[in-house]
Amino acid sequence: MDTSELQQLAQRSRLTREMGIGILLASGVLALFLRVPLDLGRQSGPTPISIATSTAPNAFSNVPLIAKAAIVYDLATQETLYEKNADAQLPLASLTKLLTVYAALSELSPTTPITISADETQLDPPRMFRAGQVFSLDDLARLTLTASLNDGAAAILDATAARENRTQTAALAGAAAALNLSQTYAVNGNGLDTSAVISGGYGSAHDLALLAGALVRLAPQITDATTKRTAVAASRGGTVFTAQNTDPVVGSLPHMLLSKTGYTDLAGGNLALVFDVGIGHPIAVIVLGSSKEARFTDGTALVDATLAHFAGIASL
Repeated sequence: MDTSELQQLAQRSRLTREMGIGILLASGVLALFLRVPLDLGRQSGPTPISIATSTAPNAFSNVPLIAKAAIVYDLATQETLYEKNADAQLPLASLTKLLTVYAALSELSPTTPITISADETQLDPPRMFRAGQVFSLDDLARLTLTASLNDGAAAILDATAARENRTQTAALAGAAAALNLSQTYAVNGNGLDTSAVISGGYGSAHDLALLAGALVRLAPQITDATTKRTAVAASRGGTVFTAQNTDPVVGSLPHMLLSKTGYTDLAGGNLALVFDVGIGHPIAVIVLGSSKEARFTDGTALVDATLAHFAGIASL
């Protein structure tokens, strides 16, 4: 399935998804109505507490996934809504860049200048920059996450490790430890495979859900850029860069807060999404070990199932 087919699939499902959101909102209004006492003037003492057993259908029961591991995690309630091998440690590919940016923003100001080195311009693509170009951290992070730039991620990690006066691996490990990501370990900032058998980063679907949620809270102005078709930023020298999003279906998903793709030979297709299912109710959807194309259909299927879950129906 090529990019145009994925975009057509997204367009066909958009109306269905919008209907699901409408059902979800209507369900919330109905729930509020049912909680309002019918006789507001009558004082009848304490309201008795009743415990009801939910009979809502399981919206996740028939979701077909190619991914080796996945999770739908409610960041507001810290509840796992769906999981498949969610604690398995798997190669992260470019989802490692989420850890890199989190590590940087934990130590550096968003306005910190980051210089691209000659070595970083020789990394495998995607890359965009020339040696000596300087960006503020927030501008470079927006471009890097949106277009999954390997040179940008390497430059960000290099500056972070230098500020902390420790190795790049130690800087990444420190950020993972701060978030209690027990399955997460990285040896470089971009997630590129270091050999035919060793990935640049490893982690679990559960860890990535926590990481994605933490980055949204820490830097919403950066993660918001990943939900658009393009990100635009300028170097300190005035050169304007436009980065194309590596997620071809990002514009069709509702209320997105973050989108990040990843793919290497070892990892297969990975995808991290955070979206708002209600006002201030973020949900993380993580897909690991899918295929290059199916990571997007896997992710979309889990978003749709999540909307159906909150609407109390079997599917959209």
